[in-house]
Amino acid sequence: MRTLYPFHGGVHPVEHKRESTQLGSAIAPLPLHLVIPLRQHGGNPAKPVVSAGDQVLKGQRIGTAEGYISSSVHAPSSGRVVAIEMRPAPHPSGLPDLSIILETDGEERWIERQAVDYRAIDPAGLRQHFQDMGVVGLGGAVFPSHVKLNAGNLETLVINAAECEPYITCDDMLMRERAAEVVQGIRIAQYAMGAREVLIGIEDNKPEAIAAMQIACQGTGFEVVAVPTLYPSGSAKQLIKLLTGKEVPSGGLPTQIGVQCFNVATVYTMHRVVNHGEPVISRLVTLTGNMDEPRNYEVLVGTPVGELVKLARPKADTTGYLMGGPMMGVPLADLSVPVVKASNCIIATSKALFPPLPRAMPCIRCTRCAEACPADLQPQELFWFSRARNFEKAQEYKLFDCIECGCCSYVCPSHIPLVQFYRFAKSEIAEHEKERKAADLARERHEFREFRQEREKQEKAAKHAAKAAEMAAKAAAASGKAGEAAEGGDDAAAAKKAAIQAAIERAKAKKAAVKPQNVDDLPPGAQAKIDEIDERRAQAKETAEQSVAVQKSDKGQGA
Repeated sequence: MRTLYPFHGGVHPVEHKRESTQLGSAIAPLPLHLVIPLRQHGGNPAKPVVSAGDQVLKGQRIGTAEGYISSSVHAPSSGRVVAIEMRPAPHPSGLPDLSIILETDGEERWIERQAVDYRAIDPAGLRQHFQDMGVVGLGGAVFPSHVKLNAGNLETLVINAAECEPYITCDDMLMRERAAEVVQGIRIAQYAMGAREVLIGIEDNKPEAIAAMQIACQGTGFEVVAVPTLYPSGSAKQLIKLLTGKEVPSGGLPTQIGVQCFNVATVYTMHRVVNHGEPVISRLVTLTGNMDEPRNYEVLVGTPVGELVKLARPKADTTGYLMGGPMMGVPLADLSVPVVKASNCIIATSKALFPPLPRAMPCIRCTRCAEACPADLQPQELFWFSRARNFEKAQEYKLFDCIECGCCSYVCPSHIPLVQFYRFAKSEIAEHEKERKAADLARERHEFREFRQEREKQEKAAKHAAKAAEMAAKAAAASGKAGEAAEGGDDAAAAKKAAIQAAIERAKAKKAAVKPQNVDDLPPGAQAKIDEIDERRAQAKETAEQSVAVQKSDKGQGA
């Protein structure tokens, strides 16, 4: 029997799991409209590759991965794209997200599907195939699986089947009903990352699932480990510690200690992708809480929650709905939001099941939160720093190691919503970091611009200097040649001057030889005008000669 290594803290909330496991899982009916958000995974949202009016087939890619940390999105059914617009999304912020609205035709016409031999594909090609087929973590974080598989050869692959949060039973039913297919998915994940050991952790409150997985794992070398029921044993870091005794370093990743962790539903989708050629377009969802017929349903991604919950017949005194578990789930203000890849559970709430919390009181420093914290933090200190907006100090106390499991809030006798303060602090820090990066980028661009301008000035100055040096060299060369030719050039200069003087004399003679036309027998008035013009010319010539004489006299005196 494998030795277990208990983690610090944890709580035992009422499970409420039996209610939704009395019936086998069923298939939810096809809705008239599907709302498929393009952001159903960590990283960048998918980029739409269809337009309004396009006809699509079931399984057709309608959104392609945008960058490495991203994943594709596919049509859950055949039909017509009627719009691509902002729609409400199941997110704590309550903000809408860009979504593709598909009007189904009821024909469920598939794309051409083809299985692949994963052992004939190199791991890099298999990872690319998973990105193209929309495989992401279905345990809640929905981080793109191809990124997690790109960790090199690791010692241990941990399959997270603990499903520790109350009410949620979709993983339990998946293992009970499809254990053999889950094991095939584990084989594929092991091949893709080269792990030498596979550990499957299941809480001991799921005996049927444990038995089914043990039978399916016979002859594989995979080890099914029953772990004590304790929330949050399903958190990746806590389960890794529980099974291996290794602790993920603060701010680090499991791969740093030679381990990688995948949710059991995630490896099941790897099997569907590889062995059936089906992208991730549906998942098991638990409908439970204040309902007459709680049950697990296979639900198409994009199904409106309002239509889905009708299948379990919510009771008349239902006060609201949670997506996820009661510890970490998101309250839904709008039932038009769709089921997404992260949607593992819908809980109908009532005052009997979820009574309103009393008014928060001051912290009494009882340290119960510290005793319950599975990350071994100081929640009361983080609360004070977060409330005072002393974010730097909160980070010193390892704020980002908090997994927001809610154990501290669950045990707090003062009913302080501690996790809400931690989320606030994290969001503020993230926003400040975003602003800092933007400022750093602007400063770098400004500094580069100044550097470029200074470089251009230096290059221009260097060009001018080089040109001046070239001109000086040419002038020096020309001066030397002129000196060498000075003696031989005197005779040529004299000949040139004589030729010019001869030309001038010839022009004067030619001018004197020209006889004016039509000057004979002029009338007295015309002759008088001619005489007047000749007189002005003579005066102008005399004035010019006097001016030249004066200038020569001035130059002589200056000398």
